[in-house]
Amino acid sequence: MKKNGLFIVFEGPEGSGKSTQAKLLYKYLRNKNYDVVLTREPGGTKVAEMIREILLHKDIKIFPLTELLLYESARAQHIQEIIKPSLLKGKIVISDRFSDASLVYQGYARGLGMKFVKKINDIVVKDTYPDITFILDVTPEEGLARIKNRTKKKFDRLENENIEFHKKIRRGYLKLAKNKENFYLISTEGRIPQKVHKEIIKVLVKKFSL
Repeated sequence: MKKNGLFIVFEGPEGSGKSTQAKLLYKYLRNKNYDVVLTREPGGTKVAEMIREILLHKDIKIFPLTELLLYESARAQHIQEIIKPSLLKGKIVISDRFSDASLVYQGYARGLGMKFVKKINDIVVKDTYPDITFILDVTPEEGLARIKNRTKKKFDRLENENIEFHKKIRRGYLKLAKNKENFYLISTEGRIPQKVHKEIIKVLVKKFSL
């Protein structure tokens, strides 16, 4: 796929600040008159948002392989309907999570194997991998406390997993960050969002002259 756009992804454990940073970057780039699309996974399209409701429903049990295939189905729709067309039009696409989340959540934490999940990712994603991925790092204790403090709703199915699962998620992301180019690991532990945002902007200005 020949593209003129830029694909930026935010990853990290629950409560790491992905959604906040994605929104801050979106506003920053819009203010600089860039054509920007802000989206999320699972989600971004009507079909994918419906799948999201299933995946995050707190009262159902989903087996790891089922979970992976649901995420990949939502991702396939997301890529074809939103991400790929936007990149071909030269837009900047910012996504709150993408394919690396499946490597960590289903591959590492659920035990399906990161190599196995990568094979599925490659089939679905093909040539639409991110140009840069920011992995926001936070301890499970602080991340879950942030979620609890900012909302009165009950945890969703993933947030409600036990602490060992969330520790695995963090370890998975740290493992991933060591083994892949175009990853930037940024700690959000004890930091205010604006400071993290400034660090992200410095990276993007240096790498892409944004």
